[in-house]
Amino acid sequence: MLFAWASPVFAQTDAFTRSLAEASAQDEPTAAFYRAHQYQPLWTGPNDQQRRHALIMALSTAQAQGLPANRYDPADLIAQAKAAVTEGDRGRLEMAMTAAFLSYARDVSSGALTPKKIDPTILREIIRPDPAVLLAAMATTPAPDAYLAALLPVAPEYARLVKEKLRLQAEAPSLIGVSAAKLSPGDTDDAVITLRDRLIELGYMSRSATAVYDAQMQRAVQRYQLDQGLAADGVAGASTIEALNTPPAERLKSVVVALERMRWMAHTDLGKRHIWVNQADFSAQIVDDGRVTFETRAVVGKSSPEMRTPEFSDEMEYMVINPSWGVPRSITVKEYLPMLQRNPNAVGHLQVIDGRGRVVPRGAVNFAAYSASSFPFGLRQPPSDGNALGKVKFMFPNKYNIYLHDTPAKALFANEVRAFSHGCIRLGDPFDFAYTLLAKQTSDPKGLFQEHLDTDNESSVSLDIPVPVHLVYYTAWPTKNGMAYRRDIYGRDGELFDALTKAGVALPDVQG
Repeated sequence: MLFAWASPVFAQTDAFTRSLAEASAQDEPTAAFYRAHQYQPLWTGPNDQQRRHALIMALSTAQAQGLPANRYDPADLIAQAKAAVTEGDRGRLEMAMTAAFLSYARDVSSGALTPKKIDPTILREIIRPDPAVLLAAMATTPAPDAYLAALLPVAPEYARLVKEKLRLQAEAPSLIGVSAAKLSPGDTDDAVITLRDRLIELGYMSRSATAVYDAQMQRAVQRYQLDQGLAADGVAGASTIEALNTPPAERLKSVVVALERMRWMAHTDLGKRHIWVNQADFSAQIVDDGRVTFETRAVVGKSSPEMRTPEFSDEMEYMVINPSWGVPRSITVKEYLPMLQRNPNAVGHLQVIDGRGRVVPRGAVNFAAYSASSFPFGLRQPPSDGNALGKVKFMFPNKYNIYLHDTPAKALFANEVRAFSHGCIRLGDPFDFAYTLLAKQTSDPKGLFQEHLDTDNESSVSLDIPVPVHLVYYTAWPTKNGMAYRRDIYGRDGELFDALTKAGVALPDVQG
């Protein structure tokens, strides 16, 4: 084991009890635990060696997982142990170890940050462990090392992200930069050699001496582009070269933030069937038993504070076919009311409706008489081919008024960066998305959908079993072939990494 107990006095004494009682008085769950156990030690008794060894070992892994290791500081605990002479010293050490355990257990199992305090659009509800439960479990487990290991997120992606963090730290100094504006198949200059070497370094090409941008290199570029969410044309254009040349320090930040995001969701039941929308990837997936059974491109909210798509989880309950669009109040008064004040016949595709949902003739409204705060009407677009929601929307009722939907603006899906909406998620293949969802409850999902669609009237189809929806934001995520990185379109990862740094997360120096 790790440390010798210097000058230990293990007999239980009143001095130890007084010291521990005073040290724990400011933390009621801890104080209650020790009172209930007659101040018996958890870490510093003669029979506690296995428990304290497991704790120090676990705390020593904190930095590797992107946690603020200085919160737990195993080296300081070891120093306190070696310096402990009196029973008062031992009582204070006991409390210090308990505090480190609770802090580590909380952070590793549910995250070191409270996300809403960093970014108000991260609305994920964090399930924090109960300190009393943690202490009781540690006191009774016959295998403290296994118990501490079980606090980590169990998703295999977490372990792969930890591995990627270590890889980046170890391999960062060998970064090979590609110095070219664009490289295409058939090119033969020196930049092609650096491109080849970079692809080999990243594992997309096997060892080669080619100095020509040949078919092997083109296929490697395409695989890399697919992993990075870029147009897989096999040409190393500006976006591809920018991704290849992204400094390892930036990739490391993405991984550290991804680890923290996974800890936030460690206790979230994703569901055997669930919908996974990665905003940074501009994609929406249906996942069944851990396998992606459907995937489509997505458009997410614009990169402005009031339009960014938030992060949260909910349950999809139904879909609306031939939906009408009730224009959100913010859009009505900020965008359309000024247009109507200039020209009452503007935005003719929208109906003016009163508080009871009745259509109001435009000629009966003096738009100029109202301000944004006093405007008493709403706007609605009835079902149509040009409806902003397209032909179907997928509802998981929430107070943020966010949902998935079709769109008539199909051309937007050809863009690499697809942040164009007011916050909701537009789907590139909404009909196929609907068919996949309905296939669980009918033998003819297309027929059922088409039957409703052909009416041209708004109607709803409930999902027999609600499907969990997870709106996430991962700029680093493990794939079958390696690690996929994405742009930080909202700047959220930058904010979170800064907050982690302030909390004490320290990264080794890497070439950047």
